[in-house]
Amino acid sequence: MNDLKSEFSYAYVRAVAHAAGYFVQESNRTFDADGVDLTVLARTANGNVRSPRLDIQLKATAKAVTEDPFPFDLEIKNYDELRSTELQVPRVLVVVVVPDEVTHWVTANETELVMRHCGYWLSLRGKPSTANEATIRVRISRAACFHVDPVRAMMERIKLRGLP
Repeated sequence: MNDLKSEFSYAYVRAVAHAAGYFVQESNRTFDADGVDLTVLARTANGNVRSPRLDIQLKATAKAVTEDPFPFDLEIKNYDELRSTELQVPRVLVVVVVPDEVTHWVTANETELVMRHCGYWLSLRGKPSTANEATIRVRISRAACFHVDPVRAMMERIKLRGLP
């Protein structure tokens, strides 16, 4: 089931990024030493940065999101990779929340494709180190949905040498 959730999260990010007008590159899954699962990128000469990119550490969960911000337990390895300020390409965490039942993840017909539930993003850049050895609980705002308009806004900020 964890592998299915993971694959669904890849499909979710790809669908959103493509609908926003961007391309997606997948990192080598057998060599995940750098903590990057997907890269969203543009092929453009406009802006201060040519071909802006956004690296994504991708996670999936079926735990219900009831709090705002909601808690998510992240491995220390991933936390440290995401909090670095020395990255050339900005990096964010994206957590895709799916229903408990796999049969509820997607509904499709001739006029629409619905993917349930939602992806949320969080930048941990510049966060402090931790004495925790295994995991750290981060909190993700429910307003930080990984949808078409927020992805476009992140990429525009990156294009202007800003951060997501």
